[in-house]
Amino acid sequence: MKQLVNVLAACAFVAGPALAETNLEKLGAFKLTGTKDHTYVDQSAEAGASIRSVLEGITLPEGFKIELYALVPDARHMAMAPQGTVLFVGTKKSKVWAVMDRNRDRVADEVKDFAPSLQFDVPNGVTFSKDGFLFIAERNRVMMYPAAEFFHESPDVVAVPIVPQGTLIPVEEESYNHTARVIKIGPDDKLYISLGQPFNVAPEEKLDLYNKTGIGGIIRMNRDGSDREVYTYGVRNSVGHDFHPETGELWWTDNQVDGMGDDIPPGEINRQTEKGQHFGHPWFGGGTVRTNEYAGQEVPVDVVHPVSETVAHAADLGMTFYSGKMFPSKYKNAIFSAQHGSWNRTVPVGARVMVTFIDDEGNATTQPFAEGWMDENGEYDGRPVDVAQMKDGSLLVSDDFANAIYRITYSE
Repeated sequence: MKQLVNVLAACAFVAGPALAETNLEKLGAFKLTGTKDHTYVDQSAEAGASIRSVLEGITLPEGFKIELYALVPDARHMAMAPQGTVLFVGTKKSKVWAVMDRNRDRVADEVKDFAPSLQFDVPNGVTFSKDGFLFIAERNRVMMYPAAEFFHESPDVVAVPIVPQGTLIPVEEESYNHTARVIKIGPDDKLYISLGQPFNVAPEEKLDLYNKTGIGGIIRMNRDGSDREVYTYGVRNSVGHDFHPETGELWWTDNQVDGMGDDIPPGEINRQTEKGQHFGHPWFGGGTVRTNEYAGQEVPVDVVHPVSETVAHAADLGMTFYSGKMFPSKYKNAIFSAQHGSWNRTVPVGARVMVTFIDDEGNATTQPFAEGWMDENGEYDGRPVDVAQMKDGSLLVSDDFANAIYRITYSE
């Protein structure tokens, strides 16, 4: 019998480290673990009605429409499988969800947990290679799942540690803060993984270690985990990156320093043109605003400042370049990104989807695209996290507050 859970209920998979280790060894040897059941999320739950009511108040440019796609607990970063049959959704808890639209009506009809025989630890980052391998970046591990688009139907799946547990970062640097990893495959077929540093402002005594390991940066490695290197320096906590469809350049969002006031420092959208560039943290708190902790120091590195500054403390997270054909032509190669919403502000901001237009010289302009998840009292009705593109050119938006995924379409 299917186990149904309300979308608002707790949904942690309980398993001890010894059991998880044993199951991983069994899966590596293509053996059964004895796990029998998935956890299913009831798509007819009452929460859907209130979410649809909220979506009626979301403002979009003319011709665009937003609808509820799926009820998904704690929905964070997303990866659509290459053949478009299943969407994988990471969380900051202990689940990865597989979302299916079996009758192809553009509304999900089945949401279940992926690989319930395994224990996940903050499996926020999910991405697919073009040839069908799913990669999941956790707090301190990276796993690879061959043919997950088709093997997810079973509780047991092939699972390969690309970066074994405890080796993505030094174990003594594990934290509860800024541990939502993002992982993408670049045009060079390598893995790019963001490693947020755990402090508000990184202390000086940690800088050498962080530069060496890639904490407070973005690392790059081969798909088998070999040839790891630090690709990006001077990042506070990036929770969204993607590659320009034409230039192949890495672009990424960054969450900036808290506690400096309502209006500083700005959030960032950054453009990286070569390996090894430094983007300013901890000497800069966001944009060209210096941090209080390092205000009197000479900056010892050449800093690349953001190409677009966003409103302070809005929490710019997941982003994707638009390459579909559904939207008007002006959106081609534009960035769609999610602002999760502020906590460190007397007047809250964010909780919306932004669009960034890039001109031929690489200049970027960011503006709201979909907003209305914050009511007139400054209370959240939703908090967007990530944006992903479907094969038909529509956009999916995840929301870990409303426990939902939305679909945005365009029609003339």
